[in-house]
Amino acid sequence: MVEPSTRQPVHVVYGGAHLFKSGTCRKLVGLAQRALAEHAPDLASFAAAFDMPRNVAAQVYTRVSEKLHREPVEDLRIDFEDGFGFRSDSEEDAAADAAARETVTALAEASLPPFFGIRIKPLNPEWKGRAMRTLHRFLDGLGGRVPDNFVIALPKITVPEQVAELVRAIEPVANLRMEMMIETPQALTRIPELISAAQGRCIAAHFGPYDYTASLGITASRQSLLHPACDTARSLMQIHFAGSGIRLSDGPTNILPIPPHPVHAAWKLHYDGVSHALDNGFYQGWDLHPAQLPARFAAVYAFFLDGLEAASERLKNFIAQAAQATRVGGVFDDAATGQGLLNYFRRAVDCGAISEEDAAKHTGLTPDQMRRASFSNIIPTASI
Repeated sequence: MVEPSTRQPVHVVYGGAHLFKSGTCRKLVGLAQRALAEHAPDLASFAAAFDMPRNVAAQVYTRVSEKLHREPVEDLRIDFEDGFGFRSDSEEDAAADAAARETVTALAEASLPPFFGIRIKPLNPEWKGRAMRTLHRFLDGLGGRVPDNFVIALPKITVPEQVAELVRAIEPVANLRMEMMIETPQALTRIPELISAAQGRCIAAHFGPYDYTASLGITASRQSLLHPACDTARSLMQIHFAGSGIRLSDGPTNILPIPPHPVHAAWKLHYDGVSHALDNGFYQGWDLHPAQLPARFAAVYAFFLDGLEAASERLKNFIAQAAQATRVGGVFDDAATGQGLLNYFRRAVDCGAISEEDAAKHTGLTPDQMRRASFSNIIPTASI
């Protein structure tokens, strides 16, 4: 089985299957760049939009601008579920066939993002037949040309058998992976069983806040990423998925920064949601519109740049002590924290918050040492 990339994208953009074309990513890039140019054309307006100090905003604004020109879309899902809606079988068949053709064209044009996949309908009794039909039509349409880092998102899981059924369906293709959507109370309480049912095929688990809070009886006006019920669910996900190697992703902000919503207010709402997720150890989340990307990257870069100097001092001092417990200022570090500090720098480099050269300057580690991912492995070769 082909191993997935060790990099985790910081977001995933969802778009209806009926809208997907080989040039979709290029279109999204243009829309994201235009959103920044129109609504934060300079440092002052950018800092005001996110209530960010000017000295912090200057560095973040530069990074965001660079990212939107270099790689604004890291991960993309062709959506046959909520973003597609309920259509006739003939319409969904045609959409699945067309999406596969456009994917093959995008592969030839090298226009796909680094991470890519589709979301099918649920595998509950009502939709299982339709979901499997779409999955097989799409895969058949690829003609064996499966993109790198390709995944199939399974929504609204309620029982482990649904995960097992998808795994059986994709088993003939060695490098196919799936991701679970945790958006029902039933799924949240059976995560160990879901992991077992996936048989090593699951690469990520995505939290679905709106379906989840609705299932708890929370009214639409109170549904948000910051609701306490969502914090509880995310904590349980972290507990149950810990040590599994399955990456975690937060859900979306559904207030979009497009009229009639005030753009800066919608950006700040998204920024706060992303920042909250990062503070709680969720390093990926959903974006529903390219105009959300400036807020996404603003939050990600502010998070990593804010702690850069302190993390640099702690990691360099820790390596210098050759993995012995050490104290810097008021913070006491042990080996587990050393691994956490290394993960911080690896994620910061992967997302573009800092360059490999900046990471080397701040840590004293070479790019090769940084990519080893294991703190215990770099100790014997580190020289600071």
